Amino acid sequence: MAEGEGLLTVTSADGHRADLLLRLPPAPRAALLWLPALGVSARHYLPFAEALAARGVAVFLHEWRGHGSSTWRAGRDCDWGYRTLLTDIAASRAALETALPADAATQPRVLGGHSLGGQLAGCHLALQPGAAQALWLVASGAPYWRVFPRPRRWLLPLAYRFLPWLADRVGHLPGRRIGFAGNEARGVIHDWARSGLSGRYAAAGLEADLEAGMARWRGRACGLVLADDWLGPPSSLAYLLGKLVQAECHAGVLSARQLGTRADHYAWMRQPQAVVEALLADGLPG
Repeated sequence: MAEGEGLLTVTSADGHRADLLLRLPPAPRAALLWLPALGVSARHYLPFAEALAARGVAVFLHEWRGHGSSTWRAGRDCDWGYRTLLTDIAASRAALETALPADAATQPRVLGGHSLGGQLAGCHLALQPGAAQALWLVASGAPYWRVFPRPRRWLLPLAYRFLPWLADRVGHLPGRRIGFAGNEARGVIHDWARSGLSGRYAAAGLEADLEAGMARWRGRACGLVLADDWLGPPSSLAYLLGKLVQAECHAGVLSARQLGTRADHYAWMRQPQAVVEALLADGLPG
């Protein structure tokens, strides 16, 4: 494929389609598959992708089923969970390999994500440990209620019970209406809430032990906390990294001064330069 901007249409085994946005530098020194936060469309990460491409990293922006360019929308008759999202990630990773120029075949592979995207990146590596030599996490961490600071810690179990109930009642989570995430599939919300209550990753209908798979992955993990992000506190990231017992893990915190914008869950997406510099300063594998 030619260098520069572009997209690929990725088709999953069940017929679902979505666009994989890409930014290819002239001679990629690494390739990143990036997974968005819950309810966020891939296009919102284009400034991040372009900043990384300017530094020699080929970036592929995955689209979650149900959002943006996805051909499906969650509803009472259209449902899926983590198991399906993990198969979609595998389809995007296969498309990445076909899109890279031949001279990038031996360059390092990185898998990363924002918030839920980081969590599911770790789950994908549990299933496919050879998919990437590095894991990048931005404003990400496990949703386990016990690792969050007070007073919000006590509210989380209520949310993890109420939101699946609401999704079942409506037919999907009406995230746009309630101000949390997007319109999400019931199965996704059930899997997410289960991990929030138990502290363990599992996907309904998937027999593989995700926890054991994450513990076996050997690679380099870099996690970034944004200083004022209550959705992804340091304790949440530490708990997630703690599952990667055979990985080389590094964590850092970026302040509003360093970012040049608010140090919350989302503002960095429009001004990603400090995040890019911090990820690259940690080094690329290989």
